[in-house]
Amino acid sequence: MVINLRLIEDIIGKEVLDDSAMIIGRVKDVEVNAETNKIEAFVIGKGGISESLGLSGSEEIIPFERIKEIGDKILLESEL
Repeated sequence: MVINLRLIEDIIGKEVLDDSAMIIGRVKDVEVNAETNKIEAFVIGKGGISESLGLSGSEEIIPFERIKEIGDKILLESEL
């Protein structure tokens, strides 16, 4: 997926759901390959009060290949 900054702004903050439709967190950041200008991964914050205060280091990197759908929420494919 080729990206622009507007798309990244729209993605950051979206809820991420696993293949069972359980919320696993929110997108904190998007990793982009600078040479190809393509999304490589999403950085997902695990949530909680400490994260909202910027104190939590609890995050997960989700490779873009695991993304099933991006809409109001981001849906993931099942992990193999």
